[in-house]
Amino acid sequence: MHLFLLGVSHRTAPVDLRERVDFSARGLDTALSALAERSTSSEAVVLSTCNRSELYVACDDVAAARRDLVDFLCSFHRLAADAVTPHLFEMTDAGVARHLFRVAAGLDSLVIGEPQILGQVKDAYQQAAEQQCAGALLNKLFHWSFLVGKRVRSETAVGEGAVSVSFAAVALAKKIFGQLGGLNVLVIGAGEMGKLTALHLKAQGIRQMAITSRTTAHAAALGEEMQATVVPWESRTAALGEADIVITATGSTLPVLARAEVEAVMRARRNRPLFLIDIALPRDVDPAAGELEEVFLYNIDDLHAIVQENLQRRGGELGRAEAIVAEEVEKFAAWLRSRSAIPTVVALRQRFEAIRRSELERLQPKLASLPPDVRARVDEVTHLIVEKLLHTPTEQLKAVPDPETMDIYSDALTRLFSLGLADGDDGMRRPPRTRTAVSPEGERPAVPVTDKKPVTS
Repeated sequence: MHLFLLGVSHRTAPVDLRERVDFSARGLDTALSALAERSTSSEAVVLSTCNRSELYVACDDVAAARRDLVDFLCSFHRLAADAVTPHLFEMTDAGVARHLFRVAAGLDSLVIGEPQILGQVKDAYQQAAEQQCAGALLNKLFHWSFLVGKRVRSETAVGEGAVSVSFAAVALAKKIFGQLGGLNVLVIGAGEMGKLTALHLKAQGIRQMAITSRTTAHAAALGEEMQATVVPWESRTAALGEADIVITATGSTLPVLARAEVEAVMRARRNRPLFLIDIALPRDVDPAAGELEEVFLYNIDDLHAIVQENLQRRGGELGRAEAIVAEEVEKFAAWLRSRSAIPTVVALRQRFEAIRRSELERLQPKLASLPPDVRARVDEVTHLIVEKLLHTPTEQLKAVPDPETMDIYSDALTRLFSLGLADGDDGMRRPPRTRTAVSPEGERPAVPVTDKKPVTS
C-alpha cells in the first residue's frame, strides 16, 4: 500500500479558492462519506482548515488515486478542474509523512509554531476514525504525527511568544499584572481586533468585562457574545475607573481618551495600575496619557514590534524543529519499508510451518504410541525450533535500509524457498506478486497486487 496526499494550502492557492474548497463548510462527515463511495482508496482522512484542504489516503495505485481524488475534489465542491488543478500539490509515501509531521508541528503554518493546528489534525483523524475510514496505515501515520508535534513543542521554542497583535497584548498584560484572574476589562469599540483581544483576555479567567461603543447595537451584540456588561458611550470615563485593563479599538479619527480624562481617573483610583492597549489607527488614546504614573500605554506599533521579535525568535528555532521532523521521517520511512517485507515474511513462515506439520504427519505412526502430553511437547518443541530459525532472517529482512535491497532479498527468498509458486498440494498460500512505484522521495516500496476493500463509513 502507498500513502498519497492531494491538497491545496496557503502556499499554493489564493484565499478565494481555499474558501471554495473548504470541506468543513459542508462537514467533514459528509466529505468522508462521499469519499468512501469511491474505490481507489482503502483509507482516507480529510484535513480542512482556513489555510489548507488536504486529502490523505492509502492506496495501491497512486495514479488511479490521483485521478479519482482530483475528480472528487472538483465534483464535491462543484468546481471546474482547470480552476483547481494548477493549485494542487501532491506527495507520496515518506513525502506524505514529512508534510504531515511539519503541519502537526506548526512548521507549515502561515504563522510558524501556530498551536491550534495540532488540535485540528487530531480532530480530522478522529472524525475519520469514528467513520471507520482510517485503517492501519493512516492510524500509524497520524498517531506518529501527534508525537512529532508534541516533540517539537517540548524540545524547541518554536511555539513560544505571542505572534498576533491581540495575543501580544495579553502577554504584556500578564507581564504587568502577573495572573489576570480577578481583573476587570473594559473594551472601547466593538471591532474585530477588540473582540479578538477580549477573547484572549477572557480565556485568562478575568473577573468582569464591560463593552462600550458609539453604536449601541454593536456593543450589545458583542456584549451578548462575550457575556459582558454593556456601558453607554457617555459613561465610558466612569467605567474607566473600574477597569484594570482597557482595550481601545474604535474607528474614530480623533482620540476618545484624553490625557486629562485618564489623569482624573487615576487620582480617583489612588494610582492603582491601569493598562491601556490602543490597537486603533488612528490612535484612540492621547499618547501623553502614557506619561502618567502607573499608566501603561501601548499602541499597535509597540505590539507589532513584540510580534516581529517573537517571530524572529521562532525562526531561530526552525533548524532544531526541522531536524526533529527529519529524524522522525527517517524512522517512519523505515517502518514503511518494513511493511513491504510482510508478504515475504508471511509466506516464509507458512512454508516452514507447512514443512513442520508435514513431517509431524509423516512421523505420526511412530508418535502415536507416545502419551498425549509427550506428543504435545513434540509439537511445541518443533514449533519453537521453527520460530528460532526464522527470527533472525525475519528481523534482518524488516530492517533492510532501502527498497532496492528489499526487492533483492525478497526475490532471493522467494526463489530459494519456492514462495512464488502457485498454490500447491501442501495447502500453502503464496504471497501476492508485487510491483514498485517510484515516489518523489526516491522510494520504491513493494505494493501487493491484491483485491482491496473500499473505504467504509
